[in-house]
Amino acid sequence: MATNVILPSLGFDMVEGTLSRWLRNEGDRVEKGEAIAEIETEKATVEIEAAISGVLTKIVVEAGKTVPVGTVIGRIAEPGETVEAAPAPAAPPQAPIPSPPPTVVPSGAEKKEIPPKPAEERVKSSPVARRMAHEAGIDLASIRGTGPDGRVMERDVRAAMETKLPPSERPREAGPPPGGTVPLSRMRQAIARRMTESKSTAPHFYVTVEIAMDEAMNVREQLNRFAPDEGKISVNDLIISAAARALTRFPSLNASYRDGSLEIHPRIDIGIVVALEDGLILPVLRGADKKPLKTIASEARALSERAREGKLRSDDVGSGTFTISNLGMYEVDEFIAIINPPEAAILAVGAVAPRPVAAGGEVRISLRMKATLSVDHRVADGAQAGRFLQEVRKRLENPVTLLVD
Repeated sequence: MATNVILPSLGFDMVEGTLSRWLRNEGDRVEKGEAIAEIETEKATVEIEAAISGVLTKIVVEAGKTVPVGTVIGRIAEPGETVEAAPAPAAPPQAPIPSPPPTVVPSGAEKKEIPPKPAEERVKSSPVARRMAHEAGIDLASIRGTGPDGRVMERDVRAAMETKLPPSERPREAGPPPGGTVPLSRMRQAIARRMTESKSTAPHFYVTVEIAMDEAMNVREQLNRFAPDEGKISVNDLIISAAARALTRFPSLNASYRDGSLEIHPRIDIGIVVALEDGLILPVLRGADKKPLKTIASEARALSERAREGKLRSDDVGSGTFTISNLGMYEVDEFIAIINPPEAAILAVGAVAPRPVAAGGEVRISLRMKATLSVDHRVADGAQAGRFLQEVRKRLENPVTLLVD
């Protein structure tokens, strides 16, 4: 039986998305779990995967179209089914598609309507860079990328655009002139809207603790000593594991406030803040409390890599239940973060750094890390936040609990 390919919701406030491109043509064989299309939202380009193995018998929504969440954008039939056998219940609502009245067209003719992928789509590039290059009429293949593995980034496209300007119009090497107005990217607009909404609707309060990380860093060093590079555990992996396990004891912090009620989420899905060239994105590690530390490390690394490469999958984003933001790599001691709606809390952690500590009548050097929990006061109070941070601290200061639970 044929299966519809649906434009998924990638967040509680997502109402529509742009189908940026199809990765397969009509008539192509696809396998379950294979990426077949990319959709573009305000904050990311995300891959849509095939729900079944079969043949992509129909492309309903053309690349470049923006449609509401839930729209049927294509159809996959199981092997042996014909194009005529595929049901088309969602075809009539597709008013934006400039096509003649529905008729059965031979599959060979339909293939001709799908042009081959331009060479520029095969160039490694960020979603923002692809869009900028397309709008500026610049061939991505002509740009030397400065990102990972030669990936073309936004800065590379801007540099290419500047070389096309007359010398008098090019920006000076010292940087852009003072003053003026710089339009926000779609990602920054989305961040501005959501953070304004969060601060204006959720009454925030903040609780900070300092955590002794000596044992955690020692365990991490032992685990990583003989592990391959792709299997090494980061400080953030330890924090994710500790926070996820602590949330099992404090469900009100793994919840959302909705219309005077508290919605307790059945799973603990941790959003991990990843900094991109144009802003921030939060890929989600699903069911983090039920995964061993090694699995958390490998999945978190893969999520971050897919986010930076612009190859996130639909299940990678949206609908997190708790967020962790780590600025330790920038040598930040401590900071407070704004809650990611509709979540109830976000944990902000700083760098692990040696600090003098008074103990037993003497001063010694200890590795310390500060963690600040931002909480929606409608769903929890200071005592709950304090107890939650105590639980996180207990687990990080006794990291064996992260290996045996």
